[in-house]
Amino acid sequence: MNNQRIRFLFDDMPVRGLHMRVQEVWQHIVSRKHYPLAIRRALGELLAAGALLSSNLKIDGTLILQVQGQGILKMLVVEATSDNTLRAVARWDENANVADDADLVHLLGENGIFAITLQPKEGEQWQGIVPLEGKNIAQMLMNYMERSEQLQTHIALAANDETVSGLLLQKLPEKELDENAWQHVKTLAQTIDSSELLQLDAEHLLYRLYHETPPRIFPAEHLEFACTCSRGKVSDMLLMLGAEEVGKVIAEEGSVTINCDFCNERYTFDETDINTLFGVDILALSKQQSVPLQ
Repeated sequence: MNNQRIRFLFDDMPVRGLHMRVQEVWQHIVSRKHYPLAIRRALGELLAAGALLSSNLKIDGTLILQVQGQGILKMLVVEATSDNTLRAVARWDENANVADDADLVHLLGENGIFAITLQPKEGEQWQGIVPLEGKNIAQMLMNYMERSEQLQTHIALAANDETVSGLLLQKLPEKELDENAWQHVKTLAQTIDSSELLQLDAEHLLYRLYHETPPRIFPAEHLEFACTCSRGKVSDMLLMLGAEEVGKVIAEEGSVTINCDFCNERYTFDETDINTLFGVDILALSKQQSVPLQ
């Protein structure tokens, strides 16, 4: 019952929902880098949010959720694709002492932003950016949804060392729903605590909440970790940097090494690799370009 996303629908009211719960995917992500507890928790919650929101992708591509700050925590990034894959990374001041109970607002500091990017495999990307509003990832997302998409949405997220889980409820667009009915559904969802969200699968969680008006549950979708990095993409990046810049690194270090932030894969290019990539003797070219003009 892990690494799954499950859709559900209330037949007697225009409300849809999603539940997700991943373990192996999350453990794979956090095993790549030692995140402080407070940052790990925030990254896990954003990962859950990405898995929930990407279920509604109407494009063949990637949903990118990004939280940026100017405090100890610089950035949280989650990428969720239409192929049901996930990856995530956080960047922070690794010299700072991060308390286990540090709250997200304090970690991000002032002038933080929240961005959602839709990146199709073909066509132009779209991005929406808003200031951070809320004390945690769930509140920030609900404020974003209400501000940007004008959809009443309830989101609950939770993360610990082993598991990431999330629940989303949303009024169906262009459908009338009695406000009292929506409040009732949302109020019941607000009774869930983090431990229940992390421990219960979709079937047991929804029975605990809505056994009097059970929703219709659809077949589970499997979620998995996947990174889009490759040696070919790193080669393209080096070509964009240019022979002069890469040649300087080769002259000083003897090789160029690039680490992927998401999966920590290391790509190393020695002098022979770089000569082949650019089709020139990179050191000779670098020396030639460093000679001052007379």
